[in-house]
Parts: sequence; structure tokens; C-alpha cells
Amino acid sequence: MKLRGKRVLVTGAAGFIGSHLVDRLVEEGAEVVAIDNLKDGNLSNLAESMDKIEFHKVDIRNFESLKEVMDRVEIVFHLAANANVPYSVDNPKYDFETNALGTFNVLKLSLDLDVEKVVYASSAAVYGEPVYVPIDEEHPLNPISPYGASKLAGERLGFAYFKTYGLPFVSLRIFNTYGPRQRRYVMYDFLRKLKENPNRLEVLGTGEQIRDFCYVKDCVEAFILAAEKNVAVRDVFNIAGGNPISIRDLAYLIVKILGLNGKTEIVFTGESWKGDIVNLYADISKIKSKLGFEPKVSLEEGILGLKEWFDENHSRL
Repeated sequence: MKLRGKRVLVTGAAGFIGSHLVDRLVEEGAEVVAIDNLKDGNLSNLAESMDKIEFHKVDIRNFESLKEVMDRVEIVFHLAANANVPYSVDNPKYDFETNALGTFNVLKLSLDLDVEKVVYASSAAVYGEPVYVPIDEEHPLNPISPYGASKLAGERLGFAYFKTYGLPFVSLRIFNTYGPRQRRYVMYDFLRKLKENPNRLEVLGTGEQIRDFCYVKDCVEAFILAAEKNVAVRDVFNIAGGNPISIRDLAYLIVKILGLNGKTEIVFTGESWKGDIVNLYADISKIKSKLGFEPKVSLEEGILGLKEWFDENHSRL
């Protein structure tokens, strides 16, 4: 299935990953309907594509508003969500309404409007603390945060809609994605802190947390493949970079890339936020074999890409 000429919906389109996906879909020649409630999304993220897409400010919790913009949509990329674990801990009601009930609205309308396929942005948070690593798609699902639980609820509902009604549904369990336009999380926080004080970098937790970072353009490629490839109409895939690194080593790597070796004292707080998973290391052999996915951007190259964007935009962030 090629996306050229297809009318596609991207929810969460003004967000970090969503906006990069919109840009790529425009390049592919798709007719893009983009929606976002702009709570976390930023219209500036869509600057490259705004004149080539149909944008609507819509909250996926509002069924009728969502229905108005889904006319003739053939493919749905569903990324709209609360994607902030600490926020989900403090605001579990909003988190559940957006991630679970909002996903219900997307699925119900996709079924009613005969959508060809729904590609759902799930999360590695559905696994919880791993029983074994690397984590494959058969790993037990035991989320430890409201965010992980709500994303799993949306995923399970999607699989139920396939089983009950035949709605094609592919779930992508995203590990840690990074790159330009990401205005929070560990890499952005490191760059921001080092900009403010290059002599000292405070790192949340012990630094022993393991993450498997994937550059945003590689992540977007996985979404495109999931839509285009004739995979099973009910399937799930991990998305990660395939190169796990500890947060401690990441801190030293960023300091090195910034040319601050020997100048920056790195200190660790010892404790992280509630719901923080210690070890997120993905097995991506399934997405490689079934979809032909292959991460292309190295961690060092990706950090440089993020740094370039940060340097150009930090005064406005």
C-alpha cells in the first residue's frame, strides 16, 4: 500500500513525533489531515508543512469534533496522547481520558468510516520493569505508571476492535525517541542545563537507567513502513535504535560532544520520578524482519542534529 494520494489523518500532529510524521507524509504525496489540541503540541513544529496540509484544532476526547474532520480518511496514524509519565502520575484522570477514551473515539470512528488501517503509537511503558532484556514483543505486559496502563488500554482496545469488527490495527511500542523539536526529556534537559551552566550537570536518578534511543526520522520511517507494508492486520512492533546506553554514559557522551570534557562536573540525584522504569532495552528483530526497518542515524549523529536545532531555537524555547 503506497501512501501517495491517500487521505491520512495524523492525531497529535503538532507534537514532536507527529510533526515529523506529517512532514514525511507530505513528502510521500499523501493528503494530510492533521489534528492537535495544542496542549503540548506547538504549531511552529508544523511550519514546514502547514501550507500543504489541512489542520484542525481538535481534542480527541471530543467525539463529535473528531467526527467532523475524519470524513474520507483512509489511513489513521494515532499519536495524540498524554506522553508524560510524571504528568500521568499527578493527573491520572486526564491521562486516562486522553489515552484510553480518546483512543476509543478514534477506533470507533475509524470503524464507522471504513478506515483501511489504524497505526497506533503505543509505548515501551506497557512492559513495566522488564523480566528479561532485550525486551521483545512477547514480554509480559505490566505497566507501573498510569501512563503505561492507559497506553496499554488503548492498544488492547485496538486489538479487540480487530478481533470483533475486523478493523486493521498495528501497534508500535515506542521506546525513547529523540531529535529536533523535542522540548523535554533527558537529552533536551541535558542541553538546557549545560547551556545555563556548562560547569555542572545534575542528572536525575543514579545514572544506571538504561535507554534505547531512536532518532525521530528513524521512528517516523517505522510508522511509514507499518502503514505501507502488507503485514498482518493485527500486529505489534517495538521501535528503538538498537543501541542501549546508560544515562550516565549518555551524560558523558553529550559533555564530550559539546567539547566540555574535563570542564563539567556530573552529579547524580540518586532518585528519579515515580513510574520511571530502570531498564528499557528493546529487541527490534521483529520489526527488522517483518517490515524491513533499519535504524540509520547513529546516537552521536542524532545528538548533533538535536544540538543544532537546540542552538538555533533555545532562545525561544
